[in-house]
Amino acid sequence: MKNTLKRLASVLGKSGALMICSAALAAASVLLSLYVPILFGGAIDQITDGGVFFAPMAEFLVKAAVIAAATAVLQWVMGIINNRITFDTVRTVRAMAFEKIERLPLKYIDQSASGDLLSRVIADVDQFADGLLMGFSQFFTGIVTIFATLGFMLSISPRVALVAALLTPLSLFVARFVAKNTHSLFEKQSKIRGEQTALIDEMIGGAKVVSAYGYSGRSKDRFGAVNRELETTSRRAIFFSSLVNPTTRFVNSIVYTAVCLIGAMTAIAGGLTVGGLSAILTYATQFTKPFNEISGVVTELQNAVVCAQRIFELIDEPPEPSDSGLPALPEIKGNVSVENVSFCYSEDRPLIRNFNLKVSPGQRIAIVGPTGCGKTTLINLLMRFYNVQSGRITVEGQDISQVTRSSLRQGYGMVLQDTWLRTGTVRDNIVIGKPDATDEEVIEAAKATHAHSFIKRLPQGYDTPVGEDGGSLSAGQKQLLCITRVMLSAPPMLILDEATSNIDTKTELRVQRAFEKLMKGKTSFIVAHRLSTVMSADMILVMRDGNIVEQGTHDSLMEKGGFYAELYNSQFAHG
Repeated sequence: MKNTLKRLASVLGKSGALMICSAALAAASVLLSLYVPILFGGAIDQITDGGVFFAPMAEFLVKAAVIAAATAVLQWVMGIINNRITFDTVRTVRAMAFEKIERLPLKYIDQSASGDLLSRVIADVDQFADGLLMGFSQFFTGIVTIFATLGFMLSISPRVALVAALLTPLSLFVARFVAKNTHSLFEKQSKIRGEQTALIDEMIGGAKVVSAYGYSGRSKDRFGAVNRELETTSRRAIFFSSLVNPTTRFVNSIVYTAVCLIGAMTAIAGGLTVGGLSAILTYATQFTKPFNEISGVVTELQNAVVCAQRIFELIDEPPEPSDSGLPALPEIKGNVSVENVSFCYSEDRPLIRNFNLKVSPGQRIAIVGPTGCGKTTLINLLMRFYNVQSGRITVEGQDISQVTRSSLRQGYGMVLQDTWLRTGTVRDNIVIGKPDATDEEVIEAAKATHAHSFIKRLPQGYDTPVGEDGGSLSAGQKQLLCITRVMLSAPPMLILDEATSNIDTKTELRVQRAFEKLMKGKTSFIVAHRLSTVMSADMILVMRDGNIVEQGTHDSLMEKGGFYAELYNSQFAHG
């Protein structure tokens, strides 16, 4: 928690000038507002046994009205500044979190629920902002009010001020005791809220699958369980935190009663005027009020600190090591070599072991095998989404760990089974790899992949807006847009990971012809389950349990009658 507060202070330090202004305005508004009871007391003292002195009374009241108006203006300006501090801080923290997500290794993203990451960047920052705003608006004024009120009370009656000063801090001890026991509850509440957001994101993202497989009931049960856990934790946190206000108010009532008794006896003894007694009773109320407010703010700030802690945990995650000092790859021709590479996601489950592969420019390498054998993992290693644990991978003789990631990845065009579209137009999604492409180049690429015909039928053609889910586009149409994207950028090497799995057979034949043009002279890695798509490959690597168990052309592997032949026959024996 201390580290979180230090980090928070460093972030707030960027708004140092605004914080100084806020503190100055808080002090000024409190001092002015606390001067008003003295003016009212002076007005009361104009009522004596000898009559009412209206002229000096009116003068006191006019001064009080002017000061009250000035205080209101100062508080309004302070509110604007506090809102600006909160806005700037939230903007800074969100920018830091988003920037860190962009630089995190893929391993962290793969192992984290996307909903939890969303919850940290959105919900936790909002909670953090709410607590921060309350803290600024009440903490500064509360602290200044306590010291200023005590000063005014001492100037009127040191005896009465001493009673208030000794008893009032008891409310802080009560608040501290309650807050200490609610921290863990707020921490658990924030964690469960992240789990709930992750579940909602998962169910919305897979809404069609949920409906198709009748998972709605179980989905509701899962949500109900998480929701009940969140309700239970929230109730406990709110219950314990809500004890702060009534207990501190009870202490404050005792303080006010003691001040009334001591003040009344002092006035009877002639140590106070009636106006002075009126002022000191007002100060007694105002002196206890900040303690009550601060104790209430403690729970809000505690929740805010827990949320900030989750945000800073994300921000403090080790980023992917920088490669800014490394050279870029030279001109890529397509020479790729995998030398004794081993890799596993967890130490107790080895996946790829002593893997070797040598690819010449223009070769088409098909990678086939059962699910979980390491095909996609090999692609992740080639693209350096993950680093090898032993051995090395080279492109043009350069170890890919010793060159910049951007220069490596610019050499590959990648089409995955899972399509990715961003919010924008159809054209925006096609030109991602080549932003300066002309309309003619875009249309030519779309025609090559047979996407042009369906794009022209869209309401606004290439200017039709699409969301990240593709809107009304079918899975095959979204895949065609992704293929067109690669066709347009025309990189020297290609990775096709089940690239035609969502396309009908007729369209697949057309796209295969387009790929024939695209792959001509380019090193291509083709991952496929449908073996009919890899029969023309220059070399087929058959993987099993992370190892290459067979390699060769389709004909040679069929003649061998091994594992590849078994896979092939299992697909076509009854076809």
